[in-house]
Amino acid sequence: MAAFEYLALDPRGRQQKGLLEADSARQARQLLRDKQWSPLDIRPARAREETGVGALSLISKGLSARDLALVTRQLSTLVQAALPIEEALRAAAAQASSAKIKSMLLAVRARVMEGHSLASSLREFPSAFPELYRATVAAGEHAGHLGLVLDQLADYTEQRQQSRQKIQLALLYPVILMVASLAIVGFLLGYVVPDVVKVFVDTGQELPALTRGLISVSNLVKGWGWLMMLVVAALVSGLRIALRDEQLRRRWHALILRLPLLGRMARATNTARFASTLAILSRSGVPLVEALDIAAQVIANLHIRDKVVEAAQKVREGGSLTRSLEATGEFPPMMLHMIASGEKSGELDQMLARTARNQESDLAAQIALLVGLFEPFMLVFMGAVVLVIVLAILLPILSLNQLVG
Repeated sequence: MAAFEYLALDPRGRQQKGLLEADSARQARQLLRDKQWSPLDIRPARAREETGVGALSLISKGLSARDLALVTRQLSTLVQAALPIEEALRAAAAQASSAKIKSMLLAVRARVMEGHSLASSLREFPSAFPELYRATVAAGEHAGHLGLVLDQLADYTEQRQQSRQKIQLALLYPVILMVASLAIVGFLLGYVVPDVVKVFVDTGQELPALTRGLISVSNLVKGWGWLMMLVVAALVSGLRIALRDEQLRRRWHALILRLPLLGRMARATNTARFASTLAILSRSGVPLVEALDIAAQVIANLHIRDKVVEAAQKVREGGSLTRSLEATGEFPPMMLHMIASGEKSGELDQMLARTARNQESDLAAQIALLVGLFEPFMLVFMGAVVLVIVLAILLPILSLNQLVG
């Protein structure tokens, strides 16, 4: 039974599109007519997401981490309940909350029904199911414990999503505080200060240097604030466009690693991601050399990724994992000691998972430190700005009182 995309008119005359399973396009049309729908177009579901253009395309690129974890958890539960993989895919598609996920799962099921393995069927959608996912599923199919591997994949995906959410929530408050502070300062300088200081300017008295400086800054913000915002936006856009060049992006990533606090956070993030990915691949039975190549691709920092690729080549030539990673100079000593212990005891996957948790805990502590330092810094900054504005306004008043006295 194959999957077909359809475009039809419902009894109210509205266009409906979706995906259904049928033995042939003729049967698909008949199924639509049974629902009192008038079929306009019926065609086989597209196998590859790159061809997803046109009026009937339901399969779009990518799945969110939450959706991927949910689908994986459902498949794991169904497969461990001894349900055949094609039936598990159909049940997961029926439970899907969006047409995109349903279409993708039914297209994968159609490939499985044609005799392809689950891993090769998932390969048709590389944006939704990354190489790590497909390699782990292939190892589970080969070893005969697909349900267990899918369960581990669901845990891994959920942990990654939770870690990402924790980081985003931790950074949300400082970003809001910074934006609000800059907006308040801009409003004061652009609208409040000019009206207040205008009174002293009209008196004709010589104003203190602080007041004159504040007036200059206020005039600059009021007259050219929009241009400064455009320049900042243009610089950010230009940087993003420039970073599309791979060599420039490598130098930028290497520069980030040399920054005092941001570099430590970037290194902790990437090494934790590498360790957790390598742990699940090793635990699923993927050969170490292949697992290293896959785990290197999940590292966002290109400088660290290149070092890991070099380490993978050394392991391929017969070197130990610990010494190969140590030669990169990018992994913390504690992580290397734990990996060495795992190699000696034969429990590499468990030690990798433990060191990944340690790295994530260290990252969470660093983010908490950064947020803890940022909040009082912004409060001091706002207090200093308000103090300068108040002094700039009070000094002419005091001078005027002295003249009157």
